[in-house]
Amino acid sequence: MDTETADVIGHDVTTITCLCGNTVSKDGLIQANAQGVPVYSGEAPAPPELAEWPRDEDLYTLCPSCGRVYRDAVIEETGTAPVAFRVDVKAAPIAEAIRVHWSLST
Repeated sequence: MDTETADVIGHDVTTITCLCGNTVSKDGLIQANAQGVPVYSGEAPAPPELAEWPRDEDLYTLCPSCGRVYRDAVIEETGTAPVAFRVDVKAAPIAEAIRVHWSLST
């Protein structure tokens, strides 16, 4: 089975164009942990819906539109953006985490 691969410019995770067409500047892409749960980067303790920032800095990029998740380390190392896995963005706990992420970002 072929791996799906998104477009990316250079080795920069902020330039991903997800296979569904979403980008950082369109509907946003969200940094996530290895389970696809959006991470909290603030100083205070993370809201219960969000994951703590990974101590090992192993970050992923979640497309909140379609649920594709890309591993940042692969993008930075290879300059390619293969889909690592998918999550259901309409079901708990991912849906709640996305909602909380956007409420904190506005």
